[in-house]
Amino acid sequence: MRLEYTEPQRQFREEVRAWLAANVPKTPLQSFDTEQGFAEHRAWEAKLAKGRYSAVTWPEAFGGRGCDLVEWLIFEEEYWSACAPLRVNQNGIFLLAPTLMEYGTDEQKARFLPRMANGDDIWAQGWSEPGAGSDMAAIRSKAVRDGDHYVLNGQKTWSTRAVWADWLFGLFRSEPDSQRHHGLTFVLLPLNLPGITIRPIRQLNGLPGFAEIFFDNVRVPVENRLGGEGEGWNIAMATAGFERGLMLRSPGRFQQTARMLLQLYQRNRERADADPAIRDAVMRSWMGAEAYALATYRTACKLGKGGKIGAEASTNKIFWSELDLLMHETAMQILGASGELVTEPEEAAALGNRYGWLDGFLFSQAGPIYAGTNEIQRNIIAERMLGLPRV
Repeated sequence: MRLEYTEPQRQFREEVRAWLAANVPKTPLQSFDTEQGFAEHRAWEAKLAKGRYSAVTWPEAFGGRGCDLVEWLIFEEEYWSACAPLRVNQNGIFLLAPTLMEYGTDEQKARFLPRMANGDDIWAQGWSEPGAGSDMAAIRSKAVRDGDHYVLNGQKTWSTRAVWADWLFGLFRSEPDSQRHHGLTFVLLPLNLPGITIRPIRQLNGLPGFAEIFFDNVRVPVENRLGGEGEGWNIAMATAGFERGLMLRSPGRFQQTARMLLQLYQRNRERADADPAIRDAVMRSWMGAEAYALATYRTACKLGKGGKIGAEASTNKIFWSELDLLMHETAMQILGASGELVTEPEEAAALGNRYGWLDGFLFSQAGPIYAGTNEIQRNIIAERMLGLPRV
């Protein structure tokens, strides 16, 4: 596959590169899993929005640039190359927003999208429940219709960014006797409503990157429903397609990690080459990142011609999550035990990774689990792509 960019695409790349060079914070932000870091990242989202870079693929009316997917990939390559801050509102901008574009009313788009782009509203995701983690069709949290409101009861868990987020999107069972993927409704709700209790869940690094959320007779207006009542499963599957397919994990992220890994290897080559497997892993990481980028460009071109992402989104999810594991495990092997002591952003930057090798390693352990466990994704591939029977 040969990539050739048009002149407007090259000009767009130069524009993005110049803006990022002038605006990316010189000092790394604190982790957005801390209260201070969350506020710092919210401010960064506002700065991106001011330059119309927070959501480049959105229509201009909602704060975007109307970019196509190839231009989005160009933006992402430059964004990660500039070591710009992680996106605290990725749940909203990359997952909910495309779903709103497809299923939302004009009023919902006007109400939610501009505030999302500006970082005024940070979104959390409400899928998983105790007993309904990978098996999202087993959701039991209820949404009982009471006039022009739904009354929510139940519990969500592993809700990313929910400790300090403003809004939640999630699935609730609106038909009491329904089973599996039937009778589910997609609801949008602010997290400061009466009856909501949020309890932080600490990650491997000790920071509260997740939360469990309890709903006790929480009243939400029916106008906050996305799509029709009982149609939540299909809408959620569209959101999951964005999560597993293109939007959540762009190839620029992994290409930058591969570049940083190669530089780390070169700086520590004498020690690293004592184990030939490390050199092999560095090469496989580089090739994997480039292969993923080419495959993503191919998918973007397919979508640009009217195609769709189907079950093959599951292959994407498996590939990037396992690639991320390989790269960070290799980096930690190169660093040795001393790499486990680097926890501050400034120290991480000194090792050639502004995001932190240790933080990246710990986070990569979750990659095969979030966005649908890789075991479930392999089942989807077997059944829907290969036509194998269910056992």
